[in-house]
Amino acid sequence: MSPPTRRSIVIPIKPMSAPAADSAGACGHDHDHDHGAEHGHHHGHRHTDGDCCTPDLSAGAASAASLPTAAPPGTSAIRWRIDQMDCPTEERLIRQKLGSMSGVERLDFNLLQRELTAHHRLDDASGLETALQQIGMAPRRLQADEPVLPAPVAVPVRTRWLLAGSGAAAVAAEAVAWGTQDEISWPVMSLAALSIALAGGPTLKKGWIALKHLTLNIHFLMTLAVGGALLIGQWAEAAMVLFLFAVAEAIEALSLERARKAVQALSALAPDAAWVRQDNGWVSQPVASVPVGALIRVRPGERVPLDAVITSGQGAVNESALTGESLPQDKVAGDRLLAGSVLQDGSLEARSTEVAGRSTLARMADAIQAAQSQRAPTQRFVDEFARYYTPVVVVIAVCIAVLGPWFSGSDWHAWLYEALVLLVIACPCALVVSTPVTVVSGLAAGARQGILIKGGAHLEAGQKLRAMALDKTGTLTEGRPALTDCEPLGRWDMAGALQLAASLDEHSSHPIARAVVNGWRAGAPADAQLLAVTDFQLLSGRGVSGLIDGHRWWLGNPRLMAEQGIQHDDAMAHLQALEQQGKTAFVLFNESEAVAVLGVADTVREHAREALMALRSLGVHTVMLSGDNPVSVGHVGRQLGLADARGGLLPQDKLDAIAALKASHDSVAMVGDGVNDAPALARSDVGLAMGAAGTATALETADVAIMDDDLRKLPAYIRLSRETANVLWQNIVLALSIKAVFFVLAFTGQATLWMAVFADMGASLLVVFNGMRLLRWKA
Repeated sequence: MSPPTRRSIVIPIKPMSAPAADSAGACGHDHDHDHGAEHGHHHGHRHTDGDCCTPDLSAGAASAASLPTAAPPGTSAIRWRIDQMDCPTEERLIRQKLGSMSGVERLDFNLLQRELTAHHRLDDASGLETALQQIGMAPRRLQADEPVLPAPVAVPVRTRWLLAGSGAAAVAAEAVAWGTQDEISWPVMSLAALSIALAGGPTLKKGWIALKHLTLNIHFLMTLAVGGALLIGQWAEAAMVLFLFAVAEAIEALSLERARKAVQALSALAPDAAWVRQDNGWVSQPVASVPVGALIRVRPGERVPLDAVITSGQGAVNESALTGESLPQDKVAGDRLLAGSVLQDGSLEARSTEVAGRSTLARMADAIQAAQSQRAPTQRFVDEFARYYTPVVVVIAVCIAVLGPWFSGSDWHAWLYEALVLLVIACPCALVVSTPVTVVSGLAAGARQGILIKGGAHLEAGQKLRAMALDKTGTLTEGRPALTDCEPLGRWDMAGALQLAASLDEHSSHPIARAVVNGWRAGAPADAQLLAVTDFQLLSGRGVSGLIDGHRWWLGNPRLMAEQGIQHDDAMAHLQALEQQGKTAFVLFNESEAVAVLGVADTVREHAREALMALRSLGVHTVMLSGDNPVSVGHVGRQLGLADARGGLLPQDKLDAIAALKASHDSVAMVGDGVNDAPALARSDVGLAMGAAGTATALETADVAIMDDDLRKLPAYIRLSRETANVLWQNIVLALSIKAVFFVLAFTGQATLWMAVFADMGASLLVVFNGMRLLRWKA
């Protein structure tokens, strides 16, 4: 063990794979003084991350962070499934009906799942159901914990046949009218009436309900337009308008169904049954009945049914559907499994850690479902615009119908026809429907990439970010110690020195000792063995000691060296150099000489520097905020190219830093683990939690949860937000431009009802399809 050559090496030794630890676990060694007894690291770097000491603040902020989606205090919630509620038109009708009722505090809509939740202060909520029935809705009450039911088919086969028959009759009516030049002949009126009867029923019924409740929606306006066309003898055109509207609504429903399926795909990842160990062997049983602690089996090609921890076996697991990580992860005993991931090869047995309804997958699905009920700022703007736009245009149409003939002295039929064209143009359907489809498509696209965004407001907020504060421990760094340096001294080589150090530390369970052992294993041959150690001793505040091959060896701090009478200037120089880099440094020596200096530190995450460069290229100022000592923080900041790296911060200091960043940069995000950083996450405009796949708290407290630890998803979130904002404004400009063109055509007498319907519903379909482009977005 004493080769003649001397080598000095600084090695970035990557720690062996282990389950992701949250920050509390990662910094647990910061306060474990027993470890100081093992290696005497008070002479080296000691982490003092203040975050680990503030559990009560974290809990308080967790509540604060969840306030935007929490029910109003003191209210009860009632949840309905309403199959008739499938577009924003119905939402506005329901808001108008229930929103003004006494005792109703808030209404949450999930149009894709056709669910409505009312938060109220009523002793008897039956009046709400009666009110819904009065506007043509058929609510079915759901229990609070009842799972989301599959939505009915968007366009049933019967509806498709009715549309086909209506279209044939409408075309025939137009052909007869054109051939005979008689719009009110019996054949024309009969064919038109047949077309209206086949496809116009739902629209006319909804129009009548809107009329009774004085609601200016598309169904009311279309009913008025069709009725007016019949009144002036345009039977064929009335039938064609109603048929085209019904077709456009069917296409729109199919588009919404596609967006809904994209969201539901996440919930469908987990299998319905699991192989569970029973007394009589392996038995397949429904996942809903599998308790925590049950032993389950997963075979190659199967999906993992429940969150679990592997007890035996090994294999490659694909978690891409949950975390967005495309490469399979090698899993061994002790590693965690996520429900919905796929075992590509190998065979695993694992013990379940959560029931089916509380798995990471289930919490992700719940978060996405909840996100759909939150209205984005753009949607609020559009709804506010529609409140004024539609009544104004309707008033203009009425003025044209009434005042046009009076001022011009011409035939009232022509003026009434132009007024009917304006009525069709008056509906802001394209504007209103584009926003929820675009937002839901953005949410679904993010979730598929492992970026879970908790609502349209947070999706839109990303594009406004101008500064981002990031925690160090567990966010920019791995959050657990790893062996980074082994400097052999004199005639010793690195392999021999590291084997000796690992042999001593094998007898300790402390994270830093495990880092030394794991570092040796990562670089040693597969068949290499540690040396036998006898008379192992923990030396309080100094290090460890043991006999190897009958010789006494020590691993500890300079104080321990001095006690044993060992003087070594080269070793002290290496110790000081490592400590100046913020690393924990210690010496391996025997009875006569120092053999090596070792350094352990929390290593920077892979892709961290790349992610920070990408953020800066997007115009986002980046800052590191940490409770760790400034020396360590400064070293990590230099590694990452961060000019602004602040250490030694208490939780209140972080809050103050966030406030200062908001004052100077307007919109600020905070990135942490969602547990110890919860106060800062709540104070920021957008709180992002990393590694949320294994942390229930992160999913609940953060505005945006990055399901794995890939920091490149931070700039990806901002890009997705900017792309969503671009699509939203493209849709708004497109819809308003088409309206403006047809206003001009209508006022110049060149627009027809056909053209108006094509313009209105064509614009609606264009913006829906444009919004759904986001489903193809890739990080």
